[in-house]
Amino acid sequence: MTTTEARPTDRKPPQLVDMSWDPITRIIGNLGIYTKIDFANREVVECHSTSSLFRGYSVFMKGKDPRDAGFITSRICGICGDNHTTCSDYAQQMAYGVKPPPLAEHIVNLGEAAEYMFDHTIFQDNLVFVDFCEAMVKATNPGVLARAERTDAPRGDIHGYRTIADIMRAFNPFEGEVYKEALKVSRVTREMFCLMEGRHVHPSTLYPGGVGTMPQPTVFTDYLSRLMRVIDFVKKAVAMNDDVFDFFYEALPGYEEVGRRRVLLGCWGAFQDPKVVDYRYETMNTWGKAMYVTPGIVVDGELVTNNLVDINLGLRIMLGSSYYEDWVNEQPFVTHDPLGNPVDMRHPWNQTTVPVPQKRDFDDKYSWVMSPRWFDQRTGDHLALDTGGGPLARLWSTALSGLVDTPYVKATGHSVRISLPKGESLPETTLEWRIPQWSNTIERDRARPYFIAYAAAMALQFLEEAMGMVRAGETKVFENFEVPDEAIGCGFHEAVRGVLSHHLVIKDKKIANYHPYPPTPWNASPRDMYGTPGPYEDAVQGQPIFEENGPDDFKGVDIMRTVRSFDPCLPCGVHMYVGKGKTLTTLHSPTYGANHG
Repeated sequence: MTTTEARPTDRKPPQLVDMSWDPITRIIGNLGIYTKIDFANREVVECHSTSSLFRGYSVFMKGKDPRDAGFITSRICGICGDNHTTCSDYAQQMAYGVKPPPLAEHIVNLGEAAEYMFDHTIFQDNLVFVDFCEAMVKATNPGVLARAERTDAPRGDIHGYRTIADIMRAFNPFEGEVYKEALKVSRVTREMFCLMEGRHVHPSTLYPGGVGTMPQPTVFTDYLSRLMRVIDFVKKAVAMNDDVFDFFYEALPGYEEVGRRRVLLGCWGAFQDPKVVDYRYETMNTWGKAMYVTPGIVVDGELVTNNLVDINLGLRIMLGSSYYEDWVNEQPFVTHDPLGNPVDMRHPWNQTTVPVPQKRDFDDKYSWVMSPRWFDQRTGDHLALDTGGGPLARLWSTALSGLVDTPYVKATGHSVRISLPKGESLPETTLEWRIPQWSNTIERDRARPYFIAYAAAMALQFLEEAMGMVRAGETKVFENFEVPDEAIGCGFHEAVRGVLSHHLVIKDKKIANYHPYPPTPWNASPRDMYGTPGPYEDAVQGQPIFEENGPDDFKGVDIMRTVRSFDPCLPCGVHMYVGKGKTLTTLHSPTYGANHG
């Protein structure tokens, strides 16, 4: 690590301790976070993110029938497999030149809306909030809990809890009211998903060209009745999250620095508009902008582009710290896109995956994750974009674009307004997510319940349009197609935790090349060939430590909150291993950091 900035003069001699969390596992365990922590100055001075798992989908997809791609790639993930199926179908539809009937698009949108509601609820309330619940705060920041007991919850009239500590207690694992209610909501939203996509999480009714879901009126009314059962829970969740997160900023001045990184956000868009989308590459800019979540790249708070053609052409897959051989000397699969634009050798269409297993070395290669970057033509930089955990990038991009304008969701240019109807106990409510000052841990987490509300609101519109079609006798849900001898396709979608793209090359009616890029490689990527750290590394490295415990009983809660705020799909953990940490060095030098690492 090199540093040129002057360190504050009141810094103490550093006390450096090596600490690692590997595996971090709340779901599956192959993400490791390796840090060096300076306990004297309460900050993380170095972070490496590593994955011990080689996936290899791009290797064994070759030679397969492209029509199987959705079913195979859904198995990439046991959490957001349907997002992969959807994205694969989008890429295939481009390659085959087929446009599904409008009702099929609504069914896919309804399935994906249910998935966002299901997954974000279970992640936020049953996994993220374990780090903010009473039991955890008591173990890591007893002073903060004492203050929470004395602090009234400003939005208590909505969620029903008197103090901030009461909210924290409601999130205690297995015992808290909200923790338990969230599990029930997850069951209901999962049922909503299955009504549309058949099976969770590997859909049985999604195909290129349409869906196999029978569009009987009861399918939509069953979905609607369940949606109305969870509407009030969604309103309360936003209020509780806002109360807790606002309190953290107040109780711990400087907490905005936890997990903060430069605003470098990517969103690939979600929810197709059936009236506009035709899946042709030539019109991708038009139908991309018609999506009900607007694609976009946001750099330092500015919308760089919301054109999916530009987004596609800027994709670069970099190596550097990954266990692979470079492919730049191979023959390209695609030299130009269908509009005649040159396609880079590092673009997913041209990638060849050649794994080279080796020993982990933090000065060289240390992860099976590659380093996706986006090439910014304005500056020549390869940007390590992150997804903000999914919702932060989606809301920020949609807000700045100002294109979404529906009866339930409206982008204003600086915010997103979400209107939810009257539920069982709470009145009709308009929520407004405003562009925050920072891209940090708390804002990633805060965006999540707002996006659950966004998905619920859009689902109401999709239901109204779908039911109108069924009443009018428009019940076609599938369009036939032929697999061409040669074709290319790309699909852009938002997995729950952020950007998802599938790139497909067909030769002799078979898959010649296939590369899915979910959000985790973007967020969990290691340092690239230019030495640029990936987003987890960048967000953790340099962040202050607010936990009151010292090295001997250190839980690493601030680090865990940061990594979990990205909603990692290599995910994160209860089985937290904190090596007691070996003390590396105590330097008595004002230029600490200049030669370290």
